[in-house]
Amino acid sequence: MHKIQQAQEILKSFGLPPAQYNETAALTLLALCQVKEDDDWVDAANPSLGVSKGIMKFISDNYGKTYAANSRETFRRQVLHQFVQARIADLNPDNPTLPVNSPKAHYGLTHEALTVIGSFGSEDWEDLLKKFADSFGRLTETYLKERKLNLIPVTLPNGSTLTLSAGKHNEVQAAIVEQFAPRFANNGMLLYLGDTAKKDLYVEFDKLKDLGIPIDQHSKLPDVIIYDQERNWLFLIEAVTSHGPVSPKRMHELEDLFKNCPIGKVYVTAFPDMTEFKKHSKEIAWETEVWLMDIPDHMIHFNGDRFMGPRS
Repeated sequence: MHKIQQAQEILKSFGLPPAQYNETAALTLLALCQVKEDDDWVDAANPSLGVSKGIMKFISDNYGKTYAANSRETFRRQVLHQFVQARIADLNPDNPTLPVNSPKAHYGLTHEALTVIGSFGSEDWEDLLKKFADSFGRLTETYLKERKLNLIPVTLPNGSTLTLSAGKHNEVQAAIVEQFAPRFANNGMLLYLGDTAKKDLYVEFDKLKDLGIPIDQHSKLPDVIIYDQERNWLFLIEAVTSHGPVSPKRMHELEDLFKNCPIGKVYVTAFPDMTEFKKHSKEIAWETEVWLMDIPDHMIHFNGDRFMGPRS
């Protein structure tokens, strides 16, 4: 196993995410350790190195990989910041008072990480690695915990709960289910709910098929579909935070997509607030509805001569 591969194995064992045990990360670790291809890990050191004249120069001189000068930020943002978070490296160990953006910024392995790295391939490796993980944790677990904390819980009309990935768009979708549906759709049946990370997060396949709604074209479905069984209305709702209201073009697409569904259709564009609505107001089609997440008790009707409801 070559040194680059060994360095990748070390970083993976430390519990870094995959993006931080790629080749660039492995070469960065080798530079921080001052380990060359023919060196032993037990000889690893921890000098303080700047990015350009230290880390990048070592890589170029010893591993033949030359990076453009403007790659400094890539090293900092995609490798070194995570090394610091994982307690593998320290920022400015020789002068902790330096500002973050100082041109004299430098990095060095922590003494704890150096001890573990120097044991790679020895009988002490597993024990020292475990002690390090017990003391500082694993960055993959930290990142995963943060992502879980950022997930958006959604309580469905039937009482079950889903989680949407973080983001304003999904916040609007959650509000559609939890706030719009009880007020305007008689707490109707949720048939479809997309997610910015997973398009078809929730799909009632059998019911969609029974209603004549194509279930093999998820990419064209609106963000949320709710069926009001009492009035036999189908709410086709787009959540908008940057683009995609029910414009005349989008309305035509939906009418064509749902042409085999005999149920009355109500087209709704949902916005987080009035500011976002104003950005798109000129695009919204007549005979559709607008709902604002921050004013959940009211609707804006683009229907002209009538209140909300499907057109015959």
